[in-house]
Amino acid sequence: MRNILPFLTRVPVGGNFEKARGELWAFPLVAVVSSALPSAILYLNLPLANVLAILALYFSIGLLHLDGLADWADGIMAKGDREKKIRAMKDLNTGIAGLFAVAMVLFIQVYSLPLVPFYSLYLAELNSKFAMLLGLFTKKPLGEGLGAYFMEGMNGKQLAIGTFLYALLYLPVALRNHLALTGLAGLLFAARVIKLSLDNFGGINGDCLGAMAEITRGGTLLVLAFAWA
Repeated sequence: MRNILPFLTRVPVGGNFEKARGELWAFPLVAVVSSALPSAILYLNLPLANVLAILALYFSIGLLHLDGLADWADGIMAKGDREKKIRAMKDLNTGIAGLFAVAMVLFIQVYSLPLVPFYSLYLAELNSKFAMLLGLFTKKPLGEGLGAYFMEGMNGKQLAIGTFLYALLYLPVALRNHLALTGLAGLLFAARVIKLSLDNFGGINGDCLGAMAEITRGGTLLVLAFAWA
């Protein structure tokens, strides 16, 4: 797990680049680290806890996934053939589709948190990290970036261990309150992003993985908010 942390969080630990793709199974474990500070803020019910928790979340994981979401949305919404969509996704300038996607994901997260138990962000982060693991398992890289590098190390064994850890970390919480089980539906958002990425781009890169992480987290909190409403 130590080697994969620098790629998914801002935790100041050293990691081995070569060994990182052998630790893809640890993605769900990273959620425990990335959700710790924001979950503590929610548990303590500090003033403006929902806003502070989201700020703490991005302090922990950085803004790389949000940047990927913006690029992905620009590509998805671009008109034209696959090549034009890929060019739009890789364009350094962020378009209105990207800005809208980022704003909506942030909006959904901030306004969902007051409606759900404090541990919901932890469950959403589990789904977020597991979504990226599923994206890597497609083994359909787009380009030669970090996503392709990690896909080379992805295999059935890593997915099996990652799935076991995901269940081990998620289900005990959910079984204590059956409404939390509805959060599993958040993975449907991951499936949708994967399908859209493959249909529009013909593969998955780091931007697509970032979109999976952000949309799945936001979607999970939205599902949980409706469940507890």
